[in-house]
Amino acid sequence: MKRIIPVVLALMLTIAIMAAGCDSAPNGEVNVYNWGEYIDTDIFREFQKATGIKVNYTEFQSNEEMYSALSLGSAMYDVIIPSDYMISRMIGEGMLQELDFSNIPNFSLIDQSYKNLDYDPENKFSVPYMTGTVGLIYNSTMISEDITSWSALFDSRYAGQILMFDNPRDAFGIALKYLGYSQNTINEDEILEAYDLLVTQKPILQAYVMDQIFDKLESGEAAIGPYYAGDYLIMLENNPDLVFVRPVEGSNAFVDAMCVPVGAKNKANAEAFINYLCRTDISVANMEEIYYASANYVAVEEFGADLEPDEFAIMFADDATLANCDIFTNLPDNILALYNRLWVELKR
Repeated sequence: MKRIIPVVLALMLTIAIMAAGCDSAPNGEVNVYNWGEYIDTDIFREFQKATGIKVNYTEFQSNEEMYSALSLGSAMYDVIIPSDYMISRMIGEGMLQELDFSNIPNFSLIDQSYKNLDYDPENKFSVPYMTGTVGLIYNSTMISEDITSWSALFDSRYAGQILMFDNPRDAFGIALKYLGYSQNTINEDEILEAYDLLVTQKPILQAYVMDQIFDKLESGEAAIGPYYAGDYLIMLENNPDLVFVRPVEGSNAFVDAMCVPVGAKNKANAEAFINYLCRTDISVANMEEIYYASANYVAVEEFGADLEPDEFAIMFADDATLANCDIFTNLPDNILALYNRLWVELKR
């Protein structure tokens, strides 16, 4: 059987290539770079049917991974969907193009509360896509007590069952919030205190992970970890023992937005795709698929009307919850360098 597999795979690849050649795209293509599991991919065919533009789709796991890829060559992508603080950094480094909003009339459907935020104060470079919050997800059959604090991630009773984000901004952000500091602090002593806390945590971790948190928690391979509210609602369908909580110390709220990098070869197609994602029906389709909160206020009203109250509260954080959350801001170069140095030391 093993000898047959390469032949079958080669045949499947040939068929796929032939099919791609027959799938005409008279108006070219758009190359999209987005987070994993963060869109309803079925909408691509409808977009091509409506516009004649083919969607080429690639995924990343973190803002830092995306930034590194763009630093090597932004011409590979036409639409990228980074988070707030990374958008600010990329604007400052001249990595993003100003958008032509005459090509994005559906921008009018974006809730005013997500416009003109600190990361793009004049809304020249980005269009909000999805929003959400980070919380703790734990398995109630593996942890019997009610979890309310980030302290659970540093509790030796759960040694070998704890997951932690595998990037410095999120990991340090959790440690800082637990210690009572802003996730945007530029106080080096506070950052070093957070580093010391992460050092004490490292021996009791099962792993530093990103997207794998989803599978490990859903399957019961780990007992507790930080993750996103939207993903929790999907995980809950397969594992009703999981519980989501926003810790009492507060958390991170985020806005992910659509941008066009400098060097993009298909800017007009990129703006057409951004406009398409802002459509109400497409925003609803994406929320149905990924359970993150759209920035389209009409879509939120339509989709939210069908949710149970507990689901609504998880997916759409209220004002009191958001007031206890930080939105990451871009940090000065010296602080970014400190984060990078400490992260390398931590991961050794």
